[in-house]
Amino acid sequence: MNKIDIIARRILGWKLNRWDRWFDHEKGIFIYESEFQPEQNLDHAMVIVEKLEQLGFSYTQKGASEVCFNEVCATGDTLAQAIMNAAYSIAENSSIAEEWL
Repeated sequence: MNKIDIIARRILGWKLNRWDRWFDHEKGIFIYESEFQPEQNLDHAMVIVEKLEQLGFSYTQKGASEVCFNEVCATGDTLAQAIMNAAYSIAENSSIAEEWL
């Protein structure tokens, strides 16, 4: 599983519908992998920010390419990459994921 798959499943709650798309049960829509690229598209990354905020995380931008969700901070080449890296850290850290997700 890659970063996007892990974030889609563990944070956004999307279910893999088939090999190339997820299903967002909250909105009742299919999302194709090719249409959700949060590392390259800031609007897509902000979907992750919004979901984490709904789950109780506080989002802080600390620079052009550094962000924090509560105590979990990350950097990237771009703001979108920093968001992805921080979200991935949250999704991969089982103690944080169990507490918040």
